Amino acid sequence: MSQEVVETEDGLKIRKLIDLKPTTAKEQQDAMLHRVEYFSKRKDSVFNDFIENTVVQALKIGLNVKVQLDEMLGENKEKVNDILDKILMFGL
Repeated sequence: MSQEVVETEDGLKIRKLIDLKPTTAKEQQDAMLHRVEYFSKRKDSVFNDFIENTVVQALKIGLNVKVQLDEMLGENKEKVNDILDKILMFGL
């Protein structure tokens, strides 16, 4: 399978197939399976799982708090957001 690497204006490199052989699909499938296996092995790290779970849980808690605050504030939400924006602007 012959390939040509083409670089776009924004710096992306694209592999372009020049000719197709009967085995091209099989080669592409094998390459895809190899990538899936490679990344699944990288995922086996306990440390990475811990970090990912911690980040996801922190985001989940933060979003839940925001939703609850929005519900509690009701109509005053816009006023509170404006006040917080002003505080943050002057704090920086």
